[in-house]
Order: sequence, then structure tokens, then C-alpha cells
Amino acid sequence: MQNPRLASRYAKSLIDLVLEKNQLEEVHTDMLFLQQVMKSNRDVVLLLKSPIIKADAKQKILDAVLNGRVNSTTQLFIKLLVSKGRESFLPEIAVEFGKQYNVIKNIRTVNLTTAVPMEQATLDMIQQKVAVGNQQVKLEAKVNPELIGGFVLETGDQLYDASVQNELKNLKQQFNKNIYVSEIR
Repeated sequence: MQNPRLASRYAKSLIDLVLEKNQLEEVHTDMLFLQQVMKSNRDVVLLLKSPIIKADAKQKILDAVLNGRVNSTTQLFIKLLVSKGRESFLPEIAVEFGKQYNVIKNIRTVNLTTAVPMEQATLDMIQQKVAVGNQQVKLEAKVNPELIGGFVLETGDQLYDASVQNELKNLKQQFNKNIYVSEIR
């Protein structure tokens, strides 16, 4: 069950708190760690979303897993989420925290998907080309062999698809419309 508004509000509250305490970088690192734990261990996500497991048991498990690995402010925040019954939204809150952190730090995320892995020098060049002004660019490179060739570049709400897969799809649509048959006659 996703709730972007709730995730945004909790992330904003945490951002405000850690800015006041001057702990933004530490808590950002903690949120990245939490995202990694939840991506790599599905059981943690299932634990958080389970209505059968009581809140105090969830808190004990989370304390055991996170003790010494995250900032005390992060631990208190997670404890607050558990006490309010909002622990199932922790994955969304962690992602939203990262988005709001990027806004504060003026970092723009750009997703580049290619058919084959690219060399680091090429990735660095692309990162420089998509940078605007003094904005930092965080380039996330992915590989999708289904593209056949070319690339797909995503940033914010913009998408530039220069893949062979997209060109073949466009050709198929043109042939299905039969625009070439009328030109032959």
C-alpha cells in the first residue's frame, strides 16, 4: 500500500529535524543504508508490513538489526513510526527522504539505460553534458539488453529514447497504418 503524501510528510519532518540538529549527512547515509537493507532483504519489508507481528516485537527486531549501524536520531524516528503504526511506510519514507535531500543539495538524478555496459569515461562525459549550471548530477547507469542498441535517458519528467527497440516499434506502427501502400498507387 503506497501513500506518497504520508511518505513526503514524514520525510519532510525528518529533514527539518536533522537540519536543525545539523545531522543531514549522517541521516542521509542511514536512509541509504535502510534502502539497501530493504532491497536486499525482502523479509525486513514483510516484517514491517505484517499485521500479525505486534509493534513491540517489530521494534525489538529493528533495534537488534539497526543498533550501532544508524544514527540515534534515525533510530528514534523509526521508533516513532512503529509507535504510530506507520512502520510499513518506512521504505517509501526512505526513498522520499533521498529525493528531498537531492533537492536541498541541488542534485539532479539522471537515469541512463543502455544495451551494453558503458565505459566510465563515456559515463563521465555524459554526466558533464547533462549538467545544468552549478547543479550536481547523479548518473545512474543501467543495462537492458532488450534495447538492442542506443540508449534511454531519463531526468525528472523528461525522457529521450534513442534506442533501436524504440525505432523498431515506431517502424512497426508505421507499417500497421499502411501509409506506404497509398504512396505506391
